[in-house]
Amino acid sequence: MRILVVGAGATGGYFGGRLLESGEDVTFLVRKARAEALAHTGLVIRSPAGDVTLPSPPAAQAHTLKASYDLVIVSCKAYHLPQVMQDMAPAIGAETVILPLLNGMRHLDLFDARFGAKHVLGGQCIIAATLNAEGVVHHLNQSHSLTFGERDGSRSQRVQRIAQAMSNARFEPRLSTRILQDMWDKWVFLASLAGITCLMRAPVGDIIAAPGGERATLDLLKDCQRVAESSGHAPGVAILERARSVLTESGSALSASMMRDLERGGAVEADHVIGDLLARGEAAGLELPMLRLVYAHLKAYEARRRST
Repeated sequence: MRILVVGAGATGGYFGGRLLESGEDVTFLVRKARAEALAHTGLVIRSPAGDVTLPSPPAAQAHTLKASYDLVIVSCKAYHLPQVMQDMAPAIGAETVILPLLNGMRHLDLFDARFGAKHVLGGQCIIAATLNAEGVVHHLNQSHSLTFGERDGSRSQRVQRIAQAMSNARFEPRLSTRILQDMWDKWVFLASLAGITCLMRAPVGDIIAAPGGERATLDLLKDCQRVAESSGHAPGVAILERARSVLTESGSALSASMMRDLERGGAVEADHVIGDLLARGEAAGLELPMLRLVYAHLKAYEARRRST
C-alpha cells in the first residue's frame, strides 16, 4: 500500500513515522523547508513507546507529485485545509482513500465536495505530541490511537486493508464500525475543553477552583451534548461521565491546544471546532448561551489578531 502522509509535524510525523518504521511504503507531503530538514536530520520521534530516528524519509512537495496513492492521511489544522486540498490533489486517483484526522465534522463536507464522498473515510486520533524548534516530534504520554472506518459502518475490503497495513506499527489502530459517532463523541469533549480553557485562559484545575467555574464548564458541555443529540449522535452515558470527570478534575493541569495557540497569539480553529457546532445547533432551533459566548470570544480574538 502506497501511503501519502500530508505534513510531517507532530501528528503526521508521529503516525506516518511509525508506519514507515514498521516497513510501510510512506511518503510525506511537506513544504520545502521541512523537506530539507528531513533530508538533513531525518524524522526523529521521542516517545514513551520507543524512540526512533528515520534517516532521509521519503518526502515530496506539491509540485513534485506525479502519481496517485492508495491512502492519503491528512492531519493539518482546519484553517490550512483549502491549501492542503489543492496541494494533495495530484495524489488522488480513482481508487485513492482519504483518511482525515481533523477535529469536528466540517472537513468531511469539504473533502466530499472537492474529491467525492466515495474517497473519504471518517477518522480521528488521540495523541499529545509537539514538534520542537529542531523538528523533533515529542510524544508526551501513553495515548497514541488512530481510529478509522467507513462512514456507513461497513467493514469494507479497503478499510480492512488499511487495518492490516497499520497492524505492525507502534501505535494503536482501530477499525470502527461507528466512526461518525466516535468523531461526534470526541467533538463534544474537545469543544467543551477548548471552549472553557480558551474562555477562562486557564487549565481545568484552575477553572474548577474558581467560583462558578465548574458550573460554567458543565453548562458548556451540556450545550455541546445537546447539539450532538439534535444531530442524531447523542453521546452515551459512559462517554458523558468520562467527559464530566476529566473536565472537573481538581488540580488538573489539562488545557486544550487551542488555548495554547491563543496564548501565543497564533491562529485558532474557531470556526471549525466551535462555530460549526454552534451553527448546527442553532439550525436545529437550540438556545446555546455558553457555546455562543465561547464563539464570540474566539471571533473577537481573531479580529484583534488581524488588526495588530
